[in-house]
Amino acid sequence: MTAAPERHEPSPAQTIGPFFAFGLQYPGMNEVAHPHSPGAITLSGTVRDGNGAPIPDALIEIFGADADGSVPTSRGSLKRDGKTFTGFGRAMTDDEGHYLFWTREPGAIDGRAPFFAVTLFARGLPGHVRTRIYLPGDSESVADDALMSRLAERQRETLVAMRSDDGHLRHDIHMQGERETVFLDF
Repeated sequence: MTAAPERHEPSPAQTIGPFFAFGLQYPGMNEVAHPHSPGAITLSGTVRDGNGAPIPDALIEIFGADADGSVPTSRGSLKRDGKTFTGFGRAMTDDEGHYLFWTREPGAIDGRAPFFAVTLFARGLPGHVRTRIYLPGDSESVADDALMSRLAERQRETLVAMRSDDGHLRHDIHMQGERETVFLDF
C-alpha cells in the first residue's frame, strides 16, 4: 500500500506591481505614432481608485487600428523607428495617476465602432483588467456596437473618451465606485 501524496496548502495570491518599470519599459513605449506626425493625437487620462484618488503606479497598454481601419501586423511593435505606426503602446501613470499616449484615432474595422483595446495593471489587482475606449461623436455606430448595445447609458459613458478643443482625447479610468469603468471578462 502506498502512502497518500503529501498535501500542500496553496500559496497566497500575489498582486501586481508596484514596480512595473523593471523589464517593461522601452524607449518610446507610449509613442504608438510619432509625436506631431500627420494625424498624431494624444490619448491621456487619469487612473483612479474607488474613492476617486489617483493611482500613481498603474500600467496601461493600448492597441488600436490605424486611422484607415487597418490593423498593424508587422513584427517589432516594441521597436520605435520614429515613423511607423505600431498600434501598440504602453504607459505608466505618474505620481498623479496620469497617463499619456501619442497615437492616431483608430478607424472603423469592417464598419464597427472604432475603439482602443485597453489592458490595465495596478497594485492590488491579482491580475490585469481589460476595457475599451471608444471615440466620441459617433453615437450611431457606438449604439450598434455589440458590447455597447448591451450596456446601460451610464455604463456606456464610462467607455467613451472626451475630445478637447484641440482634437486630443481624454479618458479617465475608474477602478471602482460610482463612476466605475466597465471592465471586460474573458
